[in-house]
Amino acid sequence: MTDESLVYPTIGREFSGHGTVNHSIEEYVRTGGFHHTNTVESYFAILKRGIVGTFHHVSQYHLKRYLGEFDFRYNERTALGVKDTERATKAIKGAAGKRLTYRQPHGEVPSWPHP
Repeated sequence: MTDESLVYPTIGREFSGHGTVNHSIEEYVRTGGFHHTNTVESYFAILKRGIVGTFHHVSQYHLKRYLGEFDFRYNERTALGVKDTERATKAIKGAAGKRLTYRQPHGEVPSWPHP
């Protein structure tokens, strides 16, 4: 499911279930079908608020880790009935056995100035 953007025609040919909505004419749900972009727009809103409002910068090298965090936030949100204590318990269990260290991966240069 996509909007009418011109970057999607290839997707439409590759996936038989592909459907579109036309936001330019204020169509947000295709009548008679289950075509909408509300779910992905909701996810990207959470991702954008997190990056712009909290992290401010995401390197390409760590992008997978940030996306993993936001996947967790989206899949464990209150709107799905997950309580704060359940979410915290799952997060702590997910960190079990993992060691957190700080080092520059593969010679990556830090993004802040050093003295």
